Amino acid sequence: MRREICYVTGTRADFGLIRDTLLRIEDHPALHVSLIVTGMHLASEHGLTIREVEETRLEIRRTIPVDLSEDSGAAMARAIAVQIQEMTDEFSTRAPDAVMVLGDRGEMLAAAIAANHVGIPIVHVHGGERSGSVDEMVRHAISKMAHYHFAATVQSRQRLVRMGEDPDRVFVTGAPGLDGLADLARMDRVSLCREAGLDPDQPVLLVVFHPVVQEAQDAEMQAAELVEGIRQTGAQAVWLLPNADAGRNAIRNRVLDAEDCRLRVYRHLARERFVSWMAVADVMVGNSSAGIIEAGTFGTPVVNVGTRQRGRERGPNVIDVEPRANRIAVAIERALGGGRHEAVNIYGDGHAGEKIVELLHKLPLNRRILHKLNAY
Repeated sequence: MRREICYVTGTRADFGLIRDTLLRIEDHPALHVSLIVTGMHLASEHGLTIREVEETRLEIRRTIPVDLSEDSGAAMARAIAVQIQEMTDEFSTRAPDAVMVLGDRGEMLAAAIAANHVGIPIVHVHGGERSGSVDEMVRHAISKMAHYHFAATVQSRQRLVRMGEDPDRVFVTGAPGLDGLADLARMDRVSLCREAGLDPDQPVLLVVFHPVVQEAQDAEMQAAELVEGIRQTGAQAVWLLPNADAGRNAIRNRVLDAEDCRLRVYRHLARERFVSWMAVADVMVGNSSAGIIEAGTFGTPVVNVGTRQRGRERGPNVIDVEPRANRIAVAIERALGGGRHEAVNIYGDGHAGEKIVELLHKLPLNRRILHKLNAY
């Protein structure tokens, strides 16, 4: 009988990172993938990205809508409460052999809480990383509930072990989002710019800027500073709107107000188009983990703005800057002047999926692994 691995997905970002790995798991004769789809995937304002999940033809065992209309930390907490209840009911009705979650989103925390209390082994991908925001606290909370860890880097593995996780259950697989990444960048600069109404012969920035929950009250100011910093450089920009976190509306409104012939705004970009922009943009700007983890594969210079990725390992292509217009402008000009970097990525070799499939096939998933003790 095939082992069922249930993956929980809530955003375009996490699913894009793990999609190829999930398909590899499904192709293995001893494994089967099922999905719980929730969060932004089910919201029209975020592109109704469940359609991209459905295109994979992987089994969707449950959808969990949550209210994303309120823009606050309290609303995020209420959404987690709904997801815990729904996932607990789902896992109690039909228990998979393991629940796999990625990163640090609230829906991943909900899945870990539900699976842990129902008695289902939890596999955590991308644990052990630092970022300094509420994301880091959520990520480490998930790690403490997880039974196996598929870390992206050696430093992340070491950090998980120092947190008390059993070294025999912590594996370095690399970041699954790097698998096939270069091949996914199929669209050329001229075609992309023509589609966006931009000049391919002039500098183009790819911008992704999310709110930091603890700084939600400053989101509008930070977005305004970023818009102004970009304007000071005279560069063109393609701006992808933020995740459904507290402070998002302030950013969305400020960016939409600034849209013009040189700043193009998108609520969603399909994975292939987003990766293609990352590969051809002169600089990536903002605070997305994609700039820290994925952009290095293309040697794309990155200007990382603010505190959201504080503490993450980064390559030499990343410049950190405070959310102040003048400093952002100077950093972008510096990145433009330096050109592209060597295409080297500290987050893996592009073969994470193969390692994850092999581990899911071989690792014990019996009730004995549910008993955890800190290793220190």
